[in-house]
Amino acid sequence: MLTELLTGGREMPVWLSLLVAFVLAPALALLVLWLLHALLDRLLSASNARVLQRVMVDGRSAVRVAVALLAIQAALPEVDLPTEASRAASRAAALGLVVALGWAATRKVAAVFDSYMVEELGENADWLQRRRRTQLIVFRRLAVSAGVALTAGLVLTAIPAVRTVGLSLFASAGVAGIVAGLAARPAVSNLIAGIQIALTQPIRLGDAVLVEGEWGHVAEITSTYVTIATWDQRSLVVPINYFTERPIRNWTKTSAQLLDTVFVYVDYTVPVAALRAEAQRILETSPLWDRRVFAVQVTDLKERSIEVRVLMSAANSGAMFDLRCLMREELVAFLAKHYPKALPQTRFTLSEAQAA
Repeated sequence: MLTELLTGGREMPVWLSLLVAFVLAPALALLVLWLLHALLDRLLSASNARVLQRVMVDGRSAVRVAVALLAIQAALPEVDLPTEASRAASRAAALGLVVALGWAATRKVAAVFDSYMVEELGENADWLQRRRRTQLIVFRRLAVSAGVALTAGLVLTAIPAVRTVGLSLFASAGVAGIVAGLAARPAVSNLIAGIQIALTQPIRLGDAVLVEGEWGHVAEITSTYVTIATWDQRSLVVPINYFTERPIRNWTKTSAQLLDTVFVYVDYTVPVAALRAEAQRILETSPLWDRRVFAVQVTDLKERSIEVRVLMSAANSGAMFDLRCLMREELVAFLAKHYPKALPQTRFTLSEAQAA
C-alpha cells in the first residue's frame, strides 16, 4: 500500500525502491520499537521489577538490528528491484536476522543472570551468597556459550556453500569423529567439572582456600580454569577439574569465622595464670578478636620447656593472621619485661671441684 501511495500505481524507480526497502521501512519499524521501549520503560520505572528492567535495557542494540532487518525483509517483496538483487538482499537480510536474533537472545538471557549479580561479595559474605553467585556466574557462561554456538551453527547451515562442504567432509569421516572426540576430551572434562562445581560448591567466589601450598581467595571461575588471588597479589591459575579430583582446604566453606592458635614455648617456672591473664587482656583490647572463643592451656611438656597454646577466634582469615601476629609480639614483650627467666633456658650444674 505504501508503494502504491508513493508511485500512484506506476512502476517504482530503482532509487525509490532502494529508499523504501532500506531506509523508510527500517526507520518506521525502529520508530515503533522506540515508542514501545519508551512505554515499557515508563511502566517498569514505577515498579520494582529489577529483572525485567535489566532485560529490557540489555541487548537493545541487537533488537534494533533485528527489527530493522525484519522490516527490510518485509519490504523487499513490495518494491520493484531486479530479481537477483532482491534475492541476494533477502538472503543477506535473513542471515543477518539470524545473527541479530541470536545476539539479542544471548544478551537477554545473560541479563537475567546479571540482574542477580549486582552486589559484590566481601570476605564476610555468608556461604549462601557465595553459593548463589558462583552458580549464577558458571551457568551464565554456559548459557552464553550455548547461545553463541547455536547462533554460529544456524548461520553456517544457512550458507549453502558451507553446508555442502561440511557435509562432504564429514559424510564418511568416522575416524575424524573419534579424533575430534579425543581432542575435545579436556574441554568436555572441564565443562563437566564446571557444572559439578556450580552444583556441589566445593569452592565459591571469594572463598579463602589453600591450593598447592598457596593461600588466597577465589577471584574468578571460568569454564576451564579458576583464578586464585594470593595474599602477595599474584594470580594462581588452576584447571577447573583440579577442584573435583584433588583435596583442597577451604577456610570459608560455611563461614568466614575462624579458630586458630598461637604456641608459646616457655620455661617450667612460668606463671601460667599470669600468662593467661595477659593473653586475655591483649584480646579484649584488640578489635581483631570477635569475642567468641578464648583459651590458654598447657598442651605439652618438652625436655627443656613447656608448650602453651593460646586458642582464639576472628571474623575472617585476614583478621586472624593479624591477631596471631599481635598475640606473639605482645606475649614475648610481656615475658621479656616481667618474667625474663621464664623464657626457654638451658641449665647445667657444676660439681664442687669444678666450682672450686
